[in-house]
Amino acid sequence: MQAELVDRIYECSFMPELWPEVLDELAQMTQASGGLLFAVRDKVLNWTSSPALSEVFQSYVSDGWFTQCTRRVCLFSKNQPSFLGEHDFWTQEELEANPIYRDFFRPRGLGWSAGTGLMMPTGDNIVFSVERNYARGPMESAQIQLLNELRPHLARAALIAARLGLRSAKNVNDILTELGLPALVMDESGVVIEANALMAGLKEQVVWRPDGLVVLKDEAANALLFASLPALDKAPTRAVHSFALRGLEGRAAMVAHVVPIRRSAMDIFGRSYALLIVTPVTSRKAPPVELLRSLFDLTVSEARVARGLATGESLDDIASRGGVTRNTVRSQLQQVLEKTGCTRQAEVTAMLTNIAMGPAANAGP
Repeated sequence: MQAELVDRIYECSFMPELWPEVLDELAQMTQASGGLLFAVRDKVLNWTSSPALSEVFQSYVSDGWFTQCTRRVCLFSKNQPSFLGEHDFWTQEELEANPIYRDFFRPRGLGWSAGTGLMMPTGDNIVFSVERNYARGPMESAQIQLLNELRPHLARAALIAARLGLRSAKNVNDILTELGLPALVMDESGVVIEANALMAGLKEQVVWRPDGLVVLKDEAANALLFASLPALDKAPTRAVHSFALRGLEGRAAMVAHVVPIRRSAMDIFGRSYALLIVTPVTSRKAPPVELLRSLFDLTVSEARVARGLATGESLDDIASRGGVTRNTVRSQLQQVLEKTGCTRQAEVTAMLTNIAMGPAANAGP
């Protein structure tokens, strides 16, 4: 069932009219009333929701509640690659006094949620949430875990949907142009069907071979790319979909995202099998932790290990701070190594430190 849902999430990348149905399924999984997707870039807001919440959140946006609500600020400020609930931000007393909850959500029967903020290095700020009836009570940890398992797929699909303005894609040329990011589409063997000019311009990262083949100069990234393609069908929820592209000095320069083309989206792409889209690593708008969150399909625990390594902590420090054993952290480190395409702790530490301390990451707003 989850593999089918993941396919439908990726279908929504290019068919945004299908988001309400998927958001509804996320809500059913978590015993909520409905789901929401908000995407903001350059002060332009696009959003969609489950049908049951459409009227409520139309009022939320048009009557000014969205601009007053601090929930999305809390989601982004937490810097956690996870869905979060109200009690992750506020005490019960603070929640009772919150005017948005007191005067908007609760009079409409709502008042509990689980949400996540995705601050993309492209400047797209995306929020997913599921909204639960107040009488049902707060979101349980088991429901949060279900959402977290889908979070990386939701992030990639929403990035593409946000870049397209939550509009239906017309054809491959329009998609590659409107994304505004280096992108190409390929078949299941890695043969490029079509690429945009931005991808063709990545001469330091990409080598074009005869017969439509493309090779990434970063050998570790290239191995992950061609390992990911067959895995999209065999184990779509476990395949590595996002990985770093390192430059000549070994520093992570960009992030490659492999997005499977599924279901009705195949009507647009024909024989294409996957979209490869590249995003920048550093951005004046994205703090370092957000870059780590957007780079790799890390679990919450693995992300803590990655953050610790990036800030110079030892494995013992990370274990002590997380209240786990050193062996547990070593196991999580092994997963980080596999997902980043690195072979040694020193290599992944150097790469993550370069991401966290790069000049653009330290630039002002």
